[in-house]
Amino acid sequence: MSLSGWVCLVTGASRGIGRGIALQLSEAGATVYITGRQERTLKQTAAQVKERGGDCVPVICDSTNEKEIEDLFERITREQNGRLDILVNNAYAGVHAVFENMGKKFWEVDPAIWDSINNTGLRGHYFFSVYATRMMVAQGRGLIITISSMGGLRYLFNVPYGVGKAACDRLAADMGFELRKSGVTSVSLWPGAVQTELVNQFVLDKDATRKEGFQMRDVFINGETTEMSGRCIVHLAKDKNLISLTGKVLMTCDLARRYGLQDIDGRSVADYTSLKFYLSQNPYLSWMSAFVPSFVRVPRFMLTLASGRF
Repeated sequence: MSLSGWVCLVTGASRGIGRGIALQLSEAGATVYITGRQERTLKQTAAQVKERGGDCVPVICDSTNEKEIEDLFERITREQNGRLDILVNNAYAGVHAVFENMGKKFWEVDPAIWDSINNTGLRGHYFFSVYATRMMVAQGRGLIITISSMGGLRYLFNVPYGVGKAACDRLAADMGFELRKSGVTSVSLWPGAVQTELVNQFVLDKDATRKEGFQMRDVFINGETTEMSGRCIVHLAKDKNLISLTGKVLMTCDLARRYGLQDIDGRSVADYTSLKFYLSQNPYLSWMSAFVPSFVRVPRFMLTLASGRF
């Protein structure tokens, strides 16, 4: 119960990574407010939390609705005497839009896909961060985690997705810059491939994979559980050197290695920075991966150079 007495807020916790994070935070003893647009799925998450003996407060809140966001923070302030320790910016409404338009170029898709992908996500993250930061700065401590992905570094899925994830990373970095003397930490977290409910539907189902021409099944078949990110966040929150990480992009594989973690099902977390992993993804060089130790990693500056922006 390492987070006993802590107050946390996880957006988009009706399913997937958000639900997994809420489960892990509550299991660690925190009181967790969870948001979503669907009452039924929110209650399902709350029920799972309570089955594990946790404390969960489900709140119907649309991350595109400014008034609902403001009302939520007024409620937390009132009910928790102004305390908020962790905000996890996770809400995202673009998964269906991404998979349903897989393989299409940006000019072939209704431009409204931008709003589907980035309003609930990027825009909502900014609004939640503003209100959360006001509470955290007043108390002189806090942690804001913005869920992002490798799409912030290299092309992944489509144009709006990549732009949104790059902006999430920039949001976390720039907030960290302005918060550096406040005692509040802001980071971006990149989970690996995660076996969410929608990934199981769109990717791991063989027929759906063949129909969409989407060849990522091998990556997701060994993906992380939805609770791995939450396990990483629990340990990150208690890190005595947390403030030194502010403004940085962190990967779940980094945090698993830093804190000696395995996934909740006992599996090791795939290290996406290892040379072995990169070789295994290249059909011409995959044979070499058998001879490369797993501890040999690609330097981070090479990951940046691989984006080819300069």
